[in-house]
Amino acid sequence: MRILFNICHPAQVHLFKYVIRGLENKGHECKITAIDKDVSLNLLDAYGFDYEVVGSARSGLFSKAVELIEIDKRVYNIAKYFKPDILVGGSGNAYSAHIGKLIGKPSIIFEDSEKGTIEHLLTNPFATVICTTSSFKKELGAKQVLFDGYKELAYLHPNRFHPKQAVLDELGLSGEDIFIILRFVAWDADHDIGHKGIQNKIEFVKGLEKYGRVLITSEEKLGPEMDKYRVSVSPEKLHDLLYYTQMLVGDSQTMTTEAAVLGVPAIRCNSFVGNNDMSNFIELEQKYNLIFNYSDSGEALKKAVELINKPERKEEWDKKRERLLKEKIDVTAFMTWFIESYPDSFKEMKENPDFQYNFR
Repeated sequence: MRILFNICHPAQVHLFKYVIRGLENKGHECKITAIDKDVSLNLLDAYGFDYEVVGSARSGLFSKAVELIEIDKRVYNIAKYFKPDILVGGSGNAYSAHIGKLIGKPSIIFEDSEKGTIEHLLTNPFATVICTTSSFKKELGAKQVLFDGYKELAYLHPNRFHPKQAVLDELGLSGEDIFIILRFVAWDADHDIGHKGIQNKIEFVKGLEKYGRVLITSEEKLGPEMDKYRVSVSPEKLHDLLYYTQMLVGDSQTMTTEAAVLGVPAIRCNSFVGNNDMSNFIELEQKYNLIFNYSDSGEALKKAVELINKPERKEEWDKKRERLLKEKIDVTAFMTWFIESYPDSFKEMKENPDFQYNFR
């Protein structure tokens, strides 16, 4: 089987890396096209993948519209000579859906966010199958398949992720040191329009550095007063660092879920939080009690201070994580089976959705 993967975002490198290697080990031929966004190409290089760059992320609706057409054209040209049997993409990957439709081949999109109206309008009508998390609130019709997991479990499940303490040595830390990661994102994606993250970043730094070393990882530029807190770690080692931290505080969606599945207390603060928040964050807070969601920065900082001073915090979160892992599936194992066995896998999941629990 020949499978074309399109990578639009650094998180999708992680999402598909074990799936691609697993399929290749089974004798399938995989082709990667990539959009240059943040550290996506750095990650592909670090993991030793071959890929073709088909465009770069742009800001502004007009620029994004132009780039959509240009990327579609480049992916189409690659698909013409690669001749894929299936095209695969992550959240909001309109390119895989469009090209699949153009060349008459099935496209499978793994989606985990109900947000991003424009992305869904551009993707969903053209995709053959849309695999969503079981907590997904939107019904997408006959093409939707629900899987009981989070995309972050594709690469942070203990079946695959084994943290390396060497990252602490690089930063002059030990396993006994208390440190807190602050994560800030750029807020320039289509689904981020009209939303914002943490505004009073300095207040968070000053409020938390009393209790441990503060390390900042940020997609956006910060003022010179924040330079000494910024962490310089290669992107493929960031999950190792996250595993060993005492707490994550930030406005990131993906990294909040990553912290949760690693059993790290996480506080998420952005304007998405509220009655219409994304379902996975509601589930992680209300069902598993692994994260805390706030739209108010003051409340978020207050909770962070409370948590960092909470005795037996690690033991409590380890138990919560253990429960989550027992209930959720190994997402990489499921994705690999679903792609390799398609279209029989689609039929199986429609007739017997509990089949997925074979991948725990």
